[in-house]
Formats: sequence, structure tokens, C-alpha cells
Amino acid sequence: MRVCHLITTLDIGGAELMLARLVEGMDRRRFPTAVMSLAAPGPVADRIRAAGVDVTTLDMRRGWPAPSGLLRLAGRLRALRPGVLQTWLYHADLLGLAAGRLAGVPRILWNVRNSNMRMERYGFLSRRTLDACRLTSRHPDGIVVNSRAGYEAHRRIGYRPRVWYHIPNGIDTALFRPDAAARARVRLALGVPPDAPLIGFAARVDPMKDHDAFLRAAALLVRRRPAARFLLAGEGTQPGGRLDDPVRRAGLGGGLLRLGARADMAALTAALDVATAASRGEGFPNVVAEALACGVPCVVTDVGDGAEIVGGAGVVVPPENPERLAAAWADLIDRGPAARRDLGSAGRARIAGSYSLARAVRRYERLYASVARGDLTLRGAA
Repeated sequence: MRVCHLITTLDIGGAELMLARLVEGMDRRRFPTAVMSLAAPGPVADRIRAAGVDVTTLDMRRGWPAPSGLLRLAGRLRALRPGVLQTWLYHADLLGLAAGRLAGVPRILWNVRNSNMRMERYGFLSRRTLDACRLTSRHPDGIVVNSRAGYEAHRRIGYRPRVWYHIPNGIDTALFRPDAAARARVRLALGVPPDAPLIGFAARVDPMKDHDAFLRAAALLVRRRPAARFLLAGEGTQPGGRLDDPVRRAGLGGGLLRLGARADMAALTAALDVATAASRGEGFPNVVAEALACGVPCVVTDVGDGAEIVGGAGVVVPPENPERLAAAWADLIDRGPAARRDLGSAGRARIAGSYSLARAVRRYERLYASVARGDLTLRGAA
């Protein structure tokens, strides 16, 4: 039974990387797989192709899709003849529903990847797309959510699907693991002293990620802990982008590393003393679970499922509160390396037990097999 995945882009992001990990891990003898991207292919497309999975791009421009794009998508689906179409992210959800019905795809599932999005921070078209998804949410055969917070947030705004399926993201704990050699290597390459507290935030530049709060908290902490160093990784974090002004205001100088998108996130994460998610809104923050898998304690804002993922392996603070963020960092620094290692060990055990990649892949496989049979009653925890 063929499964076709439709996603808005294949740039580096949480949903895109989870899709790549899923198709790499699925049994493709049982579930022949194809992936389609609405926009031009990004770096994640190469990773998926390297796994032997066909990737098609529709090269749609941003904005309202032209009818020709919808018809091309429907034509591609007719050629592939999937038993299940799994869409990822709002634009793909909406277009996939329309094209899938035109193409006669038997089962269509949406995939909701975030929670309390503040749509006033986004453009008109993004807001209208979410409105359209809300109004048509009864028409797919079901909706997958990767977080309990995502379920609650979308239910509040009026999503009324036939059934919800809760499948948390999965982390490759063989890749994301404590690695003393990587820690030493990365710190040497970046010019970070072995004993300097290194605090990292891995996220693309987006209004919901709240890099400004991270930078303001860093400016507060460095006054009290001048040895602290800070690291930003993710698309748009490199010099010459939207962060230039807030970085200048923070006045961190050489104490801030701006790395942009990186392919070595497991090694970078293993080099940290504290990982952070400073977001205003999240669903399932992958970077938090990946850091815990690396044995790195976390400070996270209380949004999405961040607090549930961390458990006792870090500190939870309110969003948009640089003072509390800086205080939590200072607390973990002051506890010392041994205490941080203990927290990290507890965090890794938590990820291996509840959020492994193998577990997530199995749950998706069970869902697709069930839905293909016409059994829509299989539920996760939502």
C-alpha cells in the first residue's frame, strides 16, 4: 500500500526533518513511499532521495496557488495512486485535501505540527490558509498531531476532524547521544574554552521562536556570568539577516556564535552545557528532545509540549520573559558540571523510553495500515 507525503517545503525545519526520519525508518516493502513538495526542493529533499525515496517538487510560488498547480498535483497523485495521502503543514493540508479528492485518493490524513500560533505575526495569506483549514477540517479522514498542546490549540480554534491521532516526534538516540569527543572538537573549532558555559538555541528565525528574548536574556546573564558563551544555529541566524539589529542591541560581541543552518546538529548539541527553546509557541520542540538525548539539560518556555518532554531534566520558564530565562541559565550553570550531567542522564533515559524514533515509526505504520483498511478508530492519546 503506497503512502504519499505532501509537504509545503523541504527546507530544514522540524516537520521536514521528522518526515525525512519517518520515510528512512519505515518498512518500504509494506509501505512504498513517495514525497512531494509544494515549493522548490530544499536540502531535506537530498536526504530523502539518498534514502531511495522518490521526491517530486511542484515548484509553486508563494501566495495563492494557481489552478494549474492544483491540477498538476492532482495529476501526480493519479499517477502515484497512493492508498494514503499524508499532508504536512497548513498549506499542504489544504491543497492536498482538494487535489486528493480530485485524484480519488482513498484516504487523506493531515498533520498538525504546532500549537498556539499567533497568526497576527504572519501575513494575510497564512492567516486565511489557517481559516480555510479550520473550516474544512472535517473532510480529511483524520488529523495527526505531534503534541497534546497542538490538539488543544486547534480544537479551541474550531478544528473538528473525524478523529485525532496523537503521535509524538521520535528522536534517533544513536545519532543524538553524549559525545565527549564531539564536544571537544566542536569547542576547539568554534574557539570556545573547554570550561566556558555554552548555552545554545537551535531554531530558524521565525516570529514564534523569539530570538529577541534569547538575546535579551543573554545580555542579562553575561553581566553576572561573563565567562558564558552563546550559540545560535538554524536558518537565518547567520550574520547579515534579520537578527543583526537585536544582536547589536544585546552587545554580546564575540561571546555570541551565529552559525546559520548546520548539518552537524548532533555534534553541536553535544558541545552545549545548556540547551534552550525560547519560543512563544511550539508543538513538539525537536531541539529539546535532541538535546536531552545528547545528555544536555534544557531550559524551555512553557509552550507546546516542552515541559512534558523535559520532565525533571531541566527548568521551565514563562515565554517572553528574558529575566526568568537568564535566571534559569544561571541556576544550571551554578549547579556545576556533575549536577548537569545527572540531569542530562535522566533526560536521555526519558527520551529513549518515551520518544524514540523507532517508536514513532511503528505508530505511523500502524496508523497507515489501519486507515488503509478503513478502520479509522485507531487513536493515539489525543
